[in-house]
Amino acid sequence: MYRSHNCGELRIDHVGCNVTLAGWVQKARKMGGISFIDIRDRYGITELRVDETSPASVTEVAAGLGREFVIQASGVVEERQSKNDKLETGDIEIRLTGLKVLNAAQTPPFTIEDVSDGGEELRAKYRYLDLRRNPLKKSLMLRHKMAVEVRNYLDRQGFLEIETPFLIKSTPEGARDFVVPSRMNPGEFYALPQSPQTFKQLLMVSGFDRYFQIAKCFRDEDLRADRQPEFTQIDCEMSFVEQEDVLNLFEGMMRHLFKEVNGVDIAPKLPRMSWFEAMDRYGSDKPDIRFGMEINEVTDLVQEKGFSVFDSVPYVGAVTVPGAAEYTRKQLDELTDWVKRPQVGAKGLIYIKVSSDGIKSSIDKFFSPEELGAVAGKAGASAGDLVLVLCGQKRKTQTQLGVLRIEMGNRLGLRDPKVFAPLWVVDFPLLEWDDETNRFYAMHHPFTAPKPEHLDLFYSDRKEDLERVCANAYDFVLNGTELGGGSIRIHEAAVQQRMFDVLGISREDADYKFGFIINAFKFGAPPHGGLAFGFDRVCALFGGQETIRDFIAFPKNNVGRDVMLDAPSRIDDVQMDELYLKSTAPLQK
Repeated sequence: MYRSHNCGELRIDHVGCNVTLAGWVQKARKMGGISFIDIRDRYGITELRVDETSPASVTEVAAGLGREFVIQASGVVEERQSKNDKLETGDIEIRLTGLKVLNAAQTPPFTIEDVSDGGEELRAKYRYLDLRRNPLKKSLMLRHKMAVEVRNYLDRQGFLEIETPFLIKSTPEGARDFVVPSRMNPGEFYALPQSPQTFKQLLMVSGFDRYFQIAKCFRDEDLRADRQPEFTQIDCEMSFVEQEDVLNLFEGMMRHLFKEVNGVDIAPKLPRMSWFEAMDRYGSDKPDIRFGMEINEVTDLVQEKGFSVFDSVPYVGAVTVPGAAEYTRKQLDELTDWVKRPQVGAKGLIYIKVSSDGIKSSIDKFFSPEELGAVAGKAGASAGDLVLVLCGQKRKTQTQLGVLRIEMGNRLGLRDPKVFAPLWVVDFPLLEWDDETNRFYAMHHPFTAPKPEHLDLFYSDRKEDLERVCANAYDFVLNGTELGGGSIRIHEAAVQQRMFDVLGISREDADYKFGFIINAFKFGAPPHGGLAFGFDRVCALFGGQETIRDFIAFPKNNVGRDVMLDAPSRIDDVQMDELYLKSTAPLQK
């Protein structure tokens, strides 16, 4: 056998035992006439010792070892003279009686250490080496633990894990689909699923009243730290449920995960906040409620005072930054430039400094100290605080203030990754109007049901009424990140058809794209609802990180490329001909 024990399990109780280990050389060092070799596998590190009592064959092999050589080591467990309390195996070492190289290794392009000297692009190219490092190893072990606990919890709740197809029909009503040409059906294409949405609803029609799947999904969209072109969802659906049933069950799942994976107890009943309240108070539909700095509208206090910037807009909002009245003019200028960046999009920034000596502001020539004091008071400011003010269209300005609030929270160290503040955001608008295309879009997806009390508005032909319709939808938010979302679904064919009509999808188009589900509803669809959690995001936040890449074994980079495989790539002309394809893209150098 290659090994009797792994490199992380030997303890002082094993002293005197003959053991065999196998793994990689972490490092080798010589001290006088004694050599020490650290052997590593995914379980840990054990120190090996070669001294004057070792066989000549061991000494000879040890002298030729390099980093990352794969070796097999046999010997006797002994108590270490100089113990290492940073290692679980730090009380023992192995006095070698046998040593064999199983595979020699080239010198790695970066150090395989917790803190590596390799840049992100280099480590991505050699991802299989990067995965040997402890931080990534721990991240994937946490992901495994999360998956096991999800399955355990949902199994106990009576859910069945059912796989759904990867090759489906393209229904581009959200992000762009990845499409797959069909050789056997010339000129026709499959799409990779953006989610198993329609399949899980069909499973409800089929009578499988509790379904889940840790499902692979695909979206051809621009990337960022918490987004990949292929990602994983904890996808769930339930029959004969209302919104409260869904929230209670999956609140229980998240409580279970916090306890079993992180050892953290969260509140027995999570707060619920409407979308409108979240936007008004935090400027975001995924608010971080770990800290204050809430948005306050001050429009009524600043208009009709002769300041045209405020008089020409419908909304003025403010956030108070505690203890930041000491900000210098240089710091405020930098912050003004920051909010003008395209990612934020504000035209400028107004400040009010509150101190024991009085009030100073960038607009004090337009407002009296008393008027500025009233604004500061409504924003919740006291001596030593800084009030930041933006203005414009209401929702756009609130969003800008929300981004500014998060930035100031980061700068002040208020967003502790070890503190968890989950909540549910509910009562989203069902529809979003787009001025460019002059039509409504579904805020979530076209299968989301309107709130029952808003059905009259939903059947109105007035744009103003349709904008007031709330969705029977909900998002699970943690620390400023949407971890999951879902809704009670439409289960009646007539209501589903009305949704397609509102979205401007013709009867012919709806029948072509979604006829299968409309027809299924005619055969007795139960009331049903569900949600999906972004599994990669859940793992990252539980691991105290904002980026999901460390929690995916082989992720893509920020332009969707796998630099290790050099994919995507061209295919040869024979394959192109078989698929009846022709490329018009220029050749890449």
